[in-house]
Amino acid sequence: MEPSNNTQISRFLLLGISKEAEIQSLIFGLFLSMYLITVFGNLLIILAVSLDSHLHTPMYFFLSNLSFVDICFTSTTIPKMLWNIQTQSQVITYEGCITQMYFYILFAELDDILLTVMAYDRYVAICHPLHYMVIMNLRLCGLLVLISWVLIALYSLLHSLMVLRLSFCPEMQISHFFCELSQVVQLASSDNFLNNIVMYFAAVLMGVGPFAGILYSYSKIVSCICKITSAQGKYKAFSTCVSHLFVVSLFYFTALGVYLSSAATHTSHSSTVASVMYTVVTPLLNPFIYSLRNKDIKGALKRFYFMPSLKDQIP
Repeated sequence: MEPSNNTQISRFLLLGISKEAEIQSLIFGLFLSMYLITVFGNLLIILAVSLDSHLHTPMYFFLSNLSFVDICFTSTTIPKMLWNIQTQSQVITYEGCITQMYFYILFAELDDILLTVMAYDRYVAICHPLHYMVIMNLRLCGLLVLISWVLIALYSLLHSLMVLRLSFCPEMQISHFFCELSQVVQLASSDNFLNNIVMYFAAVLMGVGPFAGILYSYSKIVSCICKITSAQGKYKAFSTCVSHLFVVSLFYFTALGVYLSSAATHTSHSSTVASVMYTVVTPLLNPFIYSLRNKDIKGALKRFYFMPSLKDQIP
């Protein structure tokens, strides 16, 4: 088949999670439920942080940003997959594929960067408690989030522009439920060597860099906790990091699972299943981890729940 120029491509075909028609309704119901729970759970976190003055601290400011990013992250892939199942269509336009790819990279990397910023926040809180509010002031917190958005937006734009230079054959099939960067690049009929170089270099930079920052922050945290004499003081200091550690572990283990499954197997099914864990399950579990393991969030949600009834009792 002769390769066509990328400007002539009209669509890709997303093969989805399974080709079996009998289980499409089950997949639709399962992913719709997970998507709604993800959106609702993360919205509750955002509302709790916004409405409760006790949570107007740097830690919960970053947490609310993480919840917003998680909502956007799942919204880049799941609604399109549900629409394709409902309409019994596998089509995504060329423009739609590039757009989905851009926002998927954007929100996935923002998750990574925000987890690194939150690790730094915990480091300052535990190792420099007397200067915490001075160091982590409103201006610095806003600046960290703004810089994260700008850098990752440029990073995602770079990958999208690199894909635009490639040529594809008409109506290419993507063995996934969304437009995943590496699969789209491998489908190119033109030379993709430069894309692969940029993709792997950027993956190392954006994967190892933030992870190294998290490891450094927690090495300092562990060192500071070891210096605390009382067992109660050690427990109190460590308990402020437990939720973040759970989320970091979940994020990196699932990301590692996606990489290993795609590298170790020649079939795309295992990679697709691993991607479900990364793109759907991780944002789904984050609100539960922070609400179940965090007394402040649980208290805020209780106050938020009882607020209407309390207002009705006021004469």
